[in-house]
Amino acid sequence: MAESLRGGVIGAGVFGGYHARQYARLDGVVLSAVLDPHPDRAARVAVPLGGRAFHEMADFLEAVDVVTIASPASHHAAQALAALEAGKHVYVEKPIAVTVADAEKVRSLAQARGLVVACGHQERVVFRAMGLLDVPEQPRFLEALRHGPPSERSRDVSAVLDLMVHDLDLALSISAADPVTAESEGERGPGGVWDVVRAEVSFEDGFTARFDVSRMAPERRRHMKVVYPSGEVEIDFVTREFRNTTPFALNPDFADTPAATDPLGASVEGFLQAVRGEAPRPIVTAEEAIRALDLALAVEQALEDAA
Repeated sequence: MAESLRGGVIGAGVFGGYHARQYARLDGVVLSAVLDPHPDRAARVAVPLGGRAFHEMADFLEAVDVVTIASPASHHAAQALAALEAGKHVYVEKPIAVTVADAEKVRSLAQARGLVVACGHQERVVFRAMGLLDVPEQPRFLEALRHGPPSERSRDVSAVLDLMVHDLDLALSISAADPVTAESEGERGPGGVWDVVRAEVSFEDGFTARFDVSRMAPERRRHMKVVYPSGEVEIDFVTREFRNTTPFALNPDFADTPAATDPLGASVEGFLQAVRGEAPRPIVTAEEAIRALDLALAVEQALEDAA
């Protein structure tokens, strides 16, 4: 493998551009290629950063060592499998796939080939900067709200797989228990897709987590409350207000840390460190991404059952 890894990005949309810029700026990697069905879009992202534009997968894969998949979610699994078959390490944006069966194929192939698969649940970086991943108590209650105005992005999946999956992953990351039940209700938006969803998930140790997401809100709102036996933590991620009544030394200035300022950069850097053998694993593994996907699909099934 070359001293500088050749980075490639599949998808020349907004997130593809974000990922391309990470490869262009990080040490030890260069942006080599961007793949998109529309060559002009690929060129607009790749060329200013020193990369080349591709519209054929085989040619693209010959030009890269590591691949980021930032295409619509319904394409994630097939593109990840193609990259892994070609011997490339893969960073796939969330969700890792849209079915657990496809996600498990990705994990199995990576294990068989000895390749790294990371998933883009960048919120883990923020929780780590805050110190919440190191709290020595199990949570008793979590409440998460994530609202935003309408967007054309990620219209191929519901708000559960687009937005709620972030907070489902965070709940799983702070709990040692497994989820046992999911109940949900919601509203469909244009095209019959679930755009407003409220869900409650119960865990085997009594931990209860409530989630509220919307892609039809008038403004951006995002906050979370976590209740522990010894106190509560409340975070408003928009205003950066922070309240902690637990005895644990959490960081109220988490939003100003380098990792929280650029969680995508920290997540991609963690992926590259795992590829080089400098870290034992990426920040979010395929197995963890599959757990979040499995729970998200349980929430979606509860929506359909209640409809």
